[in-house]
Amino acid sequence: MIVLENARVFDGYSADCAEGVSVVIEGGTIREVSETPVNLPDAQRIDLGGRTLMPGLIDLHTHAYASDMNVKRVDGAGDPYRTAHAVRMLGHALDSGFTTLRDIGGGDWSLAQALKDGLVRGPRYFYAGKILSMTGGHGDFRTAGEAHHTQGYCSCGGDANTLCVVVDGVDACLRAVREQFRRGAHCIKIMGSGGVASPTDPIWMNQFREDEIRAVTNECDERRSYAAAHCHPSSAIRRCVEFGVRCIEHGTLIDDETAAFVAERGAYIVPPMAIIFAIRESGPALGMPQASVDKLNEMFGEALAGMDRMRSAGVKLGFGTDLLGEAYVQQSREFLLRAEVFTPLETLRQATSMGAEILMQRDRLGCVKAGAFADLIVVDGDPLADIGLLAQSGARLPLIMRDGEIVKNTLN
Repeated sequence: MIVLENARVFDGYSADCAEGVSVVIEGGTIREVSETPVNLPDAQRIDLGGRTLMPGLIDLHTHAYASDMNVKRVDGAGDPYRTAHAVRMLGHALDSGFTTLRDIGGGDWSLAQALKDGLVRGPRYFYAGKILSMTGGHGDFRTAGEAHHTQGYCSCGGDANTLCVVVDGVDACLRAVREQFRRGAHCIKIMGSGGVASPTDPIWMNQFREDEIRAVTNECDERRSYAAAHCHPSSAIRRCVEFGVRCIEHGTLIDDETAAFVAERGAYIVPPMAIIFAIRESGPALGMPQASVDKLNEMFGEALAGMDRMRSAGVKLGFGTDLLGEAYVQQSREFLLRAEVFTPLETLRQATSMGAEILMQRDRLGCVKAGAFADLIVVDGDPLADIGLLAQSGARLPLIMRDGEIVKNTLN
């Protein structure tokens, strides 16, 4: 048993932080949160000295196996190389205070099990398996000059690529969704519009037919899970939410009317900024093809403005970064980018309690309360006053706890 005492607690929700709090950890859960001293003489006691204790951070948009900015090179790298990148990236995320990640494309049972068994050091791990893309969609990374087509799943065991599976028609979509759930996926992601990394689809392109999207979302409902969709333009966002998608990834080109519609429907948006700025600043140097950089530049000016529209409409927002290849080290930078639009409290909620809600883990993750998982970080300072404390890749986090295990402690 561990007692974290003399803490100033941000609970994941309220700006009113209680001081002098003791938090009792038993096993992997929080047993008690007390504003008076607790009498547990046999417990390990750690004096936080009035520092801020808060829930561990949640990054909802990651790709552990995306070892390169150039997705074609990701496929050619081989499983050992991609796994080595994942190990490096996951360790860095944990050291930066991210105790939970959602891998929203490419993650699998094998990596999740390695984390669970302690073979890999990293955060709590939720994954969507392979992303569903239509032929010529954002997950189809073939260039126009490539004639081959690895269609969906075949008896030889080949998927379309490392991150995605290509499917067309209702039956193929259903088969892919059921296969991802069989492989342990926590949710399903589809490509609902064009994107930056894919070579043949314009950003503005809506993808998948209504019957295909509804087949996916209905199947997710039956599994008591949910569907997420990659979408940039308003048209794609609106139709995906209308057809049952619960969580939009990106939403970069959203307009005021669509933002209001998303808020009214109670859907969520996870708008990663770190990847947009990383590509803008050093995409070619990090391996991003120039054609993809050009596509990014088409919408760069709307990135922060889109988040402001979401905020004004009252859309429920999650925290995500979407960093590929060597850019993984910029994960904490997302806090500074969001500071251009949001207050520290709004960003903290996005990275804690709202992240848990999107993961369908409310009251278990993203909060400091009895019965929740003991995923906690200690901040040397007040992140409600200075969000930049969380933007230093863990340098201002003297203590990190994941599932009740102290993975970092420089306090004593």
